[in-house]
Amino acid sequence: MRKELPVIPALFPMPVILIATYNEDGSIDVMNAAWGCAYDYKQLKLNISDEHQTTKNIKRTGYFTVTVADKNHIKEADYVGMVSARRVKDKFIKSGLKAHKSDIINAPILDDFPICMECKASETNPEDYGVIADIIRLTLDEKFIDEKGNVDLSKMNIIAYDPFNHGYYVVNEKVGQAFSDGKKLM
Repeated sequence: MRKELPVIPALFPMPVILIATYNEDGSIDVMNAAWGCAYDYKQLKLNISDEHQTTKNIKRTGYFTVTVADKNHIKEADYVGMVSARRVKDKFIKSGLKAHKSDIINAPILDDFPICMECKASETNPEDYGVIADIIRLTLDEKFIDEKGNVDLSKMNIIAYDPFNHGYYVVNEKVGQAFSDGKKLM
């Protein structure tokens, strides 16, 4: 038997993504956004409203970075999602995170996380809170590349957001092979 629940976007896992931009004064702004996904092969879509400082920065500069949060930085990732940059001007400094300037776009790269996508906004739509962006460059901390040159996600301890209970979960165990396991039923 199935139980009816209140309607929510019950997609799990939802990536815990951090979006980093520069404020007008050159300081770093970072927000935690659960509403982001792949849009096309080399594009992302973020669903963030105009009320966020990050959205204003994206509209002003056209650039931002996206990182995926990990288990080692849950406290920091959660903090930058709870605190508004409009109310706490030194939010990034208080988070304890580190960053450096990208050499190809006008946005900061967060040093503490394994993956970074450097992005250029290609479209913003205030009606659906949407920002569609081209991924200009993807970088990865070398310690997550195995001896064969493959990305080893199991070592990253990437976290996912649980929309039912507002929890964070580690996603790091490989349980199958896409485009292969289903062949057993063909």
